[in-house]
Amino acid sequence: MNPEYVLTLSCPDRPGVVAAVSGLLARLGCNITESQQFGDPEAERFFMRVQFTGEQPADRLREAFAALAPDFGMELQLFERAVKPRVLVLVSKFDHCLHDLLYRVRSGLLDIEVVAVASNHPDLRPLTQSYGIDYHHLPVTAQTKARQEAEILTLVEHYRADLVVLARYMQVLSEDLCGKLAGRVINIHHSFLPSFKGAKPYHQAHARGVKLIGATAHYVTAELDEGPIIEQEVARVNHTHSAEDLVRIGKDLECQALARAVRWHAEHRILLDGHKTVIFPR
Repeated sequence: MNPEYVLTLSCPDRPGVVAAVSGLLARLGCNITESQQFGDPEAERFFMRVQFTGEQPADRLREAFAALAPDFGMELQLFERAVKPRVLVLVSKFDHCLHDLLYRVRSGLLDIEVVAVASNHPDLRPLTQSYGIDYHHLPVTAQTKARQEAEILTLVEHYRADLVVLARYMQVLSEDLCGKLAGRVINIHHSFLPSFKGAKPYHQAHARGVKLIGATAHYVTAELDEGPIIEQEVARVNHTHSAEDLVRIGKDLECQALARAVRWHAEHRILLDGHKTVIFPR
């Protein structure tokens, strides 16, 4: 069976992009199995994701598309579908998102390789190691934050991690670390922001009688919780729900939104469009 590839690209929106890409693939003897595209009229940019099979090696394909790219001002990436993204997960004490991700990986629902888990607390070591995954305890204080983040970056390099997932990691990443890992860090949080910041947001929301709660998965940037949104989940609640009910429902929403965001990233279905994302779901 021929290897399968994914090509993603963005460029100024102009006629001929689809024809040029499909024509090049045809000349290389490749067969397109899935193709999606979107033209953003406001940004005047064109986005495309093409999944295809072919006998050509990845280096030959990259060389061919690198030659085509200047004609259209393309920014493009080519991925081999057989290569699973390597993921480093950061956690604190909340375990629901980590539980969910590890279960999905083990059961084949999420096609990634979790290479390690790191935390500023030791609590989730037993859970992580029960899956045969390395666990690193990296305590942090205001005085040691720079050193601790250097250790996180060392782990990224050591494990050759393609993606870092903040599975309820209750620390703010510095602007420096955000810059070094731009486009490679996904975070999950409740969707009340900026309304209910700080401790116990679900209890704050319950006290105000909210009718909708939710969760947001997004790429991390230096602007706290304001990175490009990937996915959101919501649920309707009412006066019969206690604060504990909201916490329970919210945890489930967080797991769903985070897992979907990680899966889309792993399948190379997300393209950045300024402060927004273009997503080509299956």
